[in-house]
Amino acid sequence: MAHKVIISGGGTGGHIFPAIAIANALKQLAPDTEILFVGAEGKMEMERVPAAGYEIVGLDIVGINRQSLLKNLALPFKMLKSLLKARSVLKQFKAEVAIGVGGYASGPLLMMANMMGLPTIIQEQNSYAGVTNKKLGAKAKKICVAYEGMDRFFPAERILLTGNPIRKSSVAIENKREEAINAFALDMNKKTILVTGGSLGALTLNDCIKAGIPQFVAAGVQVIWQCGGYYYEKLKEELGDSLPEEIKLMAFLDRMDYAYAAADVIVGRAGAGTISELCVVGKPVVLVPSPNVSDDHQTKNAMALVSKDAAIMVKDNEAREVLVSTLLSLLNDEPKMQALGDAINKLALADADVVIAQEVLNLIRK
Repeated sequence: MAHKVIISGGGTGGHIFPAIAIANALKQLAPDTEILFVGAEGKMEMERVPAAGYEIVGLDIVGINRQSLLKNLALPFKMLKSLLKARSVLKQFKAEVAIGVGGYASGPLLMMANMMGLPTIIQEQNSYAGVTNKKLGAKAKKICVAYEGMDRFFPAERILLTGNPIRKSSVAIENKREEAINAFALDMNKKTILVTGGSLGALTLNDCIKAGIPQFVAAGVQVIWQCGGYYYEKLKEELGDSLPEEIKLMAFLDRMDYAYAAADVIVGRAGAGTISELCVVGKPVVLVPSPNVSDDHQTKNAMALVSKDAAIMVKDNEAREVLVSTLLSLLNDEPKMQALGDAINKLALADADVVIAQEVLNLIRK
């Protein structure tokens, strides 16, 4: 008989990619498994999940708006509506297990699954657990984590250190450097910095790189600059014909494997998914944690690497002064680059998707 599994969450690529990776691994291990996704209406997952070949149902749920308290007035009603819809989805689909990967939809779906006595699994991606996951963790059968020391937040006997599921195609970089350099029309003999602000882009990183263009060119350095769709047109307009050929500005990177393969140094935010990929890639990394996230969890993610000498961290509010010089001095320090690359690679956990999928199947078969 086919197993039935619900996966909930989303909001950003960092939540969606792991969710799809778990679904793919389940299909690999038990091909007749039926999988239904539950996301938040209007969010990225409503497009990305069907594109990956899975069905998705949307809940009318949003996060707390920290800028405008008025906008939070509708939250209790949205929550109640989402809980009722989650109940109906769980009953109709006859789910045997519910998995939460974080994001708005995860909360109501897993809360309702717990109320109905369904086994739940949480995939906590960050080194600092969010409020919702801490509450859900009290009833979850398993909490799959990416960092050590998570017994501060969850019952120790139910924690499983799995790492975060990653896009395998993105980190398959072996023997691709020449191919990658050619694909970006770069120079084989120059050092390359990869700047990635995630699927949405990052204003601080974009400001730093834009201001640093003359220094990069003077130092003979080339840059693959993924600025995010939100910022691309404006930057293209501002820089226009003055953009040197060594600086490759793009909204998105369709081939992350090429970007990682071409890079000598990588600079990015400290989202959990990004860090998990960077560990497997094993190249020197400079992290600029986003200050616009709950519980400042990106700083905590970055510090988990910095404490092991596996990354350099630059604070967001200091980046405009020091990021470019930090990158250029790192590129001139081969022993430091080697040490950082080796240290981050030791933290890699590459098969999280399969380990989590196996745990889901074990729960069903109990």
